[in-house]
Amino acid sequence: MKYETICIEGIDKLMDIFYARIRVDKNGLGDIFNNAVGTSDAQWEAHKKKIANFWQGMLLGIGDYQGQPLKAHLDLPRFPREFFGIWLGLFEESLHQVFSPQIAAQILQRAQMIAGRFQYMLYESGH
Repeated sequence: MKYETICIEGIDKLMDIFYARIRVDKNGLGDIFNNAVGTSDAQWEAHKKKIANFWQGMLLGIGDYQGQPLKAHLDLPRFPREFFGIWLGLFEESLHQVFSPQIAAQILQRAQMIAGRFQYMLYESGH
């Protein structure tokens, strides 16, 4: 069943599907995430919960996300800009598994805006 509205359950399901793909990605994202998050299921559950909280805040205006997502990405070892495209592709595939096409498009647009801002800060602003 695909969700017709943005809801906590849908966001949680999205995190499960998306990060299952990320963990095993062979294009380089898997290595970056496994080095940053860890390789244990417990570490990934904590990461998924944290990022679900971020998306709940972004999409629903709820949650208590306290992280600094841009800083977290700035602190990573440099990685190719193309990885954002891979990330967005996996995110879009995951969205379409969880949400109706209209809702998936709405969330993807927000993710693209965030990715664009992060890319600017990482590659064009002199950081």
